Amino acid sequence: MTMGKIIFYEDRNFQGRSHECSSDCADLHSYFNRCNSIKVESGCFMVYERPNYMGNQYFVRRGEYPDNQQMIGINDCIRSCRMIPMHRGQYRMRMYDRPDMGGQMNELSDDCPNIQDRFRMSDINSCNVMDGHWLMYDQPNYKGRQYYVKPGEYRRFSDWGGLSPKIGSLRRITDFN
Repeated sequence: MTMGKIIFYEDRNFQGRSHECSSDCADLHSYFNRCNSIKVESGCFMVYERPNYMGNQYFVRRGEYPDNQQMIGINDCIRSCRMIPMHRGQYRMRMYDRPDMGGQMNELSDDCPNIQDRFRMSDINSCNVMDGHWLMYDQPNYKGRQYYVKPGEYRRFSDWGGLSPKIGSLRRITDFN
């Protein structure tokens, strides 16, 4: 039984060449030249604009995305994808305002729409994800650039693909139906 299934289509409205994926894929370029629509039949995925899970990241859950540009703001350049494993149990993350788990530390176990208001923290330079899978956003209220973090240590913001340490909000990835 696969936990996730995503289908990429070259053209809008699920037309043109397609490629089906049920796991991480570091380079999708050999399967299609462009991607203008996506169907997520099950599970949750992060899709990336560049190979090896680099560049802008976008979270997609079960559903149909007939026009990527309009629906998720991504251009036709999808070059890698990562399946997000289902997590049951608690969620825990420690955030630090300095690199290498230094400086002020705050622990989080639920969604946080505004990091600045809740913790008086404007920068997150490193974090330790102890439990669960999370989405970070560079703006409050789950807006702006997205960054996926899974359990592990992130010693500097570039480890999660961040362009700066500015994180405005965080959300647990819990929606897998």
